[in-house]
Amino acid sequence: MLKNLAGGLDDVSRRGFLSASALSLLGVGALPLLEGILPAQDAGSVPIRPGAKAKNVIYLYMSGGMTHLDTFDLKPGAPTQGPTEGAKTSADGVVINKLFEKLSRQMHHVAVVNSLTSNQGAHQQGQYLMHTSYILRGTIKHPTIGAWMSLMAGSRNATLPAHVAIGGGNNGASAGFMEPKHGPLPIGNPTSGLQNSKRPAGVDEAAYAGRLNRAQEMNDAFAAKYDVREVRGYSDMYDQAVRLMSSKDLEVFDLTKEPTEMRQAYGMDPFGQGVLLARRLVENKVRCVEVQLGGWDTHNENFEAMEKKLPVLDRALGTLLEDLQKRGLLEETLVVLATEFGRTPEIKEEREGRDHYPKAFSGLLAGGGIKGGQTWGKTDKEGREVAEKPVTVPDFNATIAHAIGLPLGFPVHSPSGRPFKVADKGTPIMELF
Repeated sequence: MLKNLAGGLDDVSRRGFLSASALSLLGVGALPLLEGILPAQDAGSVPIRPGAKAKNVIYLYMSGGMTHLDTFDLKPGAPTQGPTEGAKTSADGVVINKLFEKLSRQMHHVAVVNSLTSNQGAHQQGQYLMHTSYILRGTIKHPTIGAWMSLMAGSRNATLPAHVAIGGGNNGASAGFMEPKHGPLPIGNPTSGLQNSKRPAGVDEAAYAGRLNRAQEMNDAFAAKYDVREVRGYSDMYDQAVRLMSSKDLEVFDLTKEPTEMRQAYGMDPFGQGVLLARRLVENKVRCVEVQLGGWDTHNENFEAMEKKLPVLDRALGTLLEDLQKRGLLEETLVVLATEFGRTPEIKEEREGRDHYPKAFSGLLAGGGIKGGQTWGKTDKEGREVAEKPVTVPDFNATIAHAIGLPLGFPVHSPSGRPFKVADKGTPIMELF
């Protein structure tokens, strides 16, 4: 039946049909989007570097281009600084925006990279490069770090997905050309739990089991005749969703299980609750969780925006680092703060804004074997040019991959046969470890 109905559809329509079939038959809505439908070969046995401390990654992405001069690369007294004021932190010599009240007490865990540089000054292209280490092309879609972790390191929890994306958009986490099973499970609202993950009302256990068995019979026949990656990818995610629906691990998505005080400490906004959910997920051995915080495209009223944006980031990130440390999870969890580019040193006075600026910007790394309480690289006295120890985007991503133990030189081939590596030609910053 599925074969006959789906056989005449194009790839996009077929994916929609299959996903809709899962919803209507089972009430399963927790399947990741079936993107990147012509995936790569599985790497098989990949030599993960022994001794790597990071087992999980929490990747906090500041969408829109976070200003470096008003966050982690302050230039007191420079005409480019504007009204932003800095404050000392728990790390000697490390000064950050004074609005980072919680984070300032955790900076002894953090390595600040103030010499990031890119040649991609548009949002989509910059976001793509930061996530994949590759230039955006129309002919191929590259995987992001969570997909590489899923492929090479595998799942640590047999029920939960290895890769989750919270509050992300189209330019975030993706399986790229890999099997769809390595793509992220998308979570829109972190406070809503995992949607459509229970039996529909009016469907008892016997009827549910009967539908599962019937669906399996139809899928088996379809898969036997059409043994292609598209079908296998759908089946993998379908099976994972069914396992998860009957597992106690579903509770990890329920933030009401957390004490009210803990939820408030992270912040009751979507980003804060997303970061709390990320902690719960890595605590339950999910490999990689990305959480996005948008609103950093401050062409207008940059300083007013910082007054609103930085406390949100501060509450979530400062609490996360403290929480991971207290739970004994920080050493095995790499926390990353990244963005696509910085903002111009010139302040557009008529609108009090900063424009796109890929020549110099900042990122953070903490936990997962990173030596905290340090800065790497520096910009000139006005924050215009990288003056010492430039770090390309592939270098930054290679540092993440090295922390996890992913083999930087191991090629994975796309469906067209082209070899790609986890961070392209990037070189990790070994001095940060």
